[in-house]
Amino acid sequence: MSETTAQAPKFTNALAKERSPYLLQHAHNPVNWLPWGEEAFKLAKEQDKPIFLSSGYSTCHWCHVMERESFENEETAKLINDHFIPIKVDREERPDVDLTYMTYVQAASGHGGWPMSVFLTPELKPFYGGTYYPPENTAGRIGFKNLLNELHKVWTEDRKGIEERAARSVEKLQEHLDNENTALSDLQHDTLIQKAYDDLSGSFDYHEGGFGSAPKFPRPSTLNLLMRIHRILAGKKGEDRSSESDWAMEMTVRTLRGMANGGMRDHIGGGFHRYSVDGYWHIPHYEKMLYDQAQLLSSYAEAWKLTDNAMFESIVRSTVEYARRDLRHQDGGFFSAEDADSLATADAAHKTEGAFYVWKATEIDEVLGKDNGNIFRYAYGARRDGNARPESDPHGELKGLNTLYRAVSFKKTGEYFKKSAEEIKTIIEDGMKQLFVARNKRPRPHLDDKIIAAWNGLMIGGLARAGAAFGDAEMITLATGAAQFLHDHLCATPGKELHRSWREGRRGPKAFAIDYACLIHGLLDLYEASFDVKWLQWAVSLQGEMDTLFLDTKNGGYYSVHTDMPNSVLRIKEDYDGAEPSPNSLAALNLVRLSAMLAKDTWKQQAEKIFTIFGSTLQNSASAVPVMTMAFDLNHRGKQQIILAGDSSTPEFQTLANFIRRKFLPNAALLHADGGEGQSWLATHNEAVAGMKPVSGKPAAYVCQNFTCQAPVTTVEELEKVVN
Repeated sequence: MSETTAQAPKFTNALAKERSPYLLQHAHNPVNWLPWGEEAFKLAKEQDKPIFLSSGYSTCHWCHVMERESFENEETAKLINDHFIPIKVDREERPDVDLTYMTYVQAASGHGGWPMSVFLTPELKPFYGGTYYPPENTAGRIGFKNLLNELHKVWTEDRKGIEERAARSVEKLQEHLDNENTALSDLQHDTLIQKAYDDLSGSFDYHEGGFGSAPKFPRPSTLNLLMRIHRILAGKKGEDRSSESDWAMEMTVRTLRGMANGGMRDHIGGGFHRYSVDGYWHIPHYEKMLYDQAQLLSSYAEAWKLTDNAMFESIVRSTVEYARRDLRHQDGGFFSAEDADSLATADAAHKTEGAFYVWKATEIDEVLGKDNGNIFRYAYGARRDGNARPESDPHGELKGLNTLYRAVSFKKTGEYFKKSAEEIKTIIEDGMKQLFVARNKRPRPHLDDKIIAAWNGLMIGGLARAGAAFGDAEMITLATGAAQFLHDHLCATPGKELHRSWREGRRGPKAFAIDYACLIHGLLDLYEASFDVKWLQWAVSLQGEMDTLFLDTKNGGYYSVHTDMPNSVLRIKEDYDGAEPSPNSLAALNLVRLSAMLAKDTWKQQAEKIFTIFGSTLQNSASAVPVMTMAFDLNHRGKQQIILAGDSSTPEFQTLANFIRRKFLPNAALLHADGGEGQSWLATHNEAVAGMKPVSGKPAAYVCQNFTCQAPVTTVEELEKVVN
């Protein structure tokens, strides 16, 4: 609900009956919003009006801006209500609708974003679209009111032309999507990996880390790929590729450090904001998304394995603590996001971006005392006049305010204030605790408490990988709790017929391809971290469901929306790995991993079909599909299976398991021959597992390459010689 209408709503529309936090935010707009569905489509046909489709999400800053400027304006609302059927879509709940029309907007305008504003015929075919529109004309941009009037005029005067152009646009766009990828079956592994390395190193920011210029996004999958390229190039036989291998790792470390030290990380409360608006990682866009936390956990944990950098471990632990404290449902699932905007004070007229997170210099001094405040502000870049550059604050919301970032090291801060680095560290740590308490007295940002299957799948994977790396049972318990929540609450029957989302006891729409792909990914990680075979069994079951609902059995690959989805005007197979991995990229990786664990060629062949149909993208733009590139590499170079046999509760077993889990082994599948039901089930898929058992009463490790196994070993020293 908008803050300007929260006390005494003047208007109420059909969104008041919905569960989505985003739709509820618009329930008291004077616009006669309807949710996406048959009622709205029927009304458009009966009244012979075009549809105005507005798609966004509850923590979207520019969605809030457009709401204040246009959707709460009664004059604008009247224009919408008189001439259009207005529909609101929560893009997080209905990624299918958003993807369809965002594909159109990007093709038509060359860019996308939220809020997305699209105009459709009553048959749901788009004829005009964009993103945010200001209320009145500005330099180079049409105002929203003028746009509404112009489109109504064109609809009235050239209805037939609009319908013909809309039908032709959809037809041409579908043709483009169908022909976008030229199938290539003869992909060259070395060429593909080199192209990915060259593209990433060519766009790398040598000074600040990250890729390209402002704004800078985290995109953890790129860093995960670079760590694998580092390993690939280091292992090149007969070639000295050490300089490139080292640089691949250096790009990863500099980027992870830049994000961790910058204002994109919440130094007081933990977790990461969405992205940096500048090239220095200083000033972020302040919303916090679950999928960022989830994927960054994996990246920092894997980088820790390769560097043993204590800072990376600290980042993981603070991010987990943030998610556990602020994003977790009491029964185990994780909420979607926290808003960028909040009230600066309880009686503020409206929300502003970053209000919960930013500080006046005087506030820091008041909380910490002048002396410690000086030290803290020096170390964290807080200035009397604020630290946001004008280009990072186009609306002046951050004037005189400070976003905390690690500006000066503890050592140099100590030199400046004539104190030891340890003294400075103590002052800073105490200061963080005091500021955390003070900040919690402020009005909190809005929490979007939807529980989304895909993002929870990523979080399960991040927690499981981090927990396994650090030997942290609590992280694995958190991952297990989230998996159990999805199993019990997001499925129509326990473990079956997955749904996209859940909120306040009710499930949202049926799950999409990305939900299945992300959850399967997380369950595979959770099995390897816990050795509880039920998670691997559920992953296999979900893969079967995913194939039934989304697989193109003729050409290969997965459609994003299930084959019987009504009212879908485009059929799309996604491949680009952006803020989230694409369903096809992650499905390919899952299939290769499953085939390595359970020796099933069908899964391997399905993955290889994905590589073929997206072959031109892989060969020419591997850095655009880093997750698919990792899957292709894993499939190409062969899979290592490490099977640990014995009682997992014994210290000897834990020593072997912890050694494996602390190593960076991206090509290894880790399995447990438990001597019981788990081993029996594994053996029905992978016969070799049946005969694996402890040696002379000691837990043993069987290391296999493409299902050809070496003699078992029982010590870490022996194990180190045979894993790679």
